[in-house]
Amino acid sequence: MYQPGLHIIATLATQNNKLIQRFGAFQSKIHDLIAFHQLTNLGEVFHQFEPNGYTAVVCLSESHISIHTWPEYEKVNLDIYLSNYKQVNNGIVETLFNELVLFFEASIVHRENIIR
Repeated sequence: MYQPGLHIIATLATQNNKLIQRFGAFQSKIHDLIAFHQLTNLGEVFHQFEPNGYTAVVCLSESHISIHTWPEYEKVNLDIYLSNYKQVNNGIVETLFNELVLFFEASIVHRENIIR
C-alpha cells in the first residue's frame, strides 16, 4: 500500500572544490550507494560543464536522485526522492543525503523535507 515518502531538496556548501568540478567521483559514489541500498537504476544522464561543474539525474524505479554543482560558488544542489510504494524508503533517503553531505565534506545551507 502506498505511503507518502520523503523528498529532500537541499543546497550544500563545500570547500572541496575538486569534488564539484568533475562528475567522475560523484558518479562512482552514487553508483555504489544505489547498489548498496538495492535501488534500481533505470537510466542516468551526467553532463560536464566547461570549464567546471556538472549536473546529473539518475532515474530510479523508486524515483530519482539529481545534482547540480556550482564550483564558482562552492555550492551543490541535491534532490533525492524515493517513493514508499513497495517499502518505506524514508530512512534510505536520509542515509543517501547524509552520505552525500559527508562525501562532499559539506555543510547544509538549506534543506527542505517534503512528504509526498
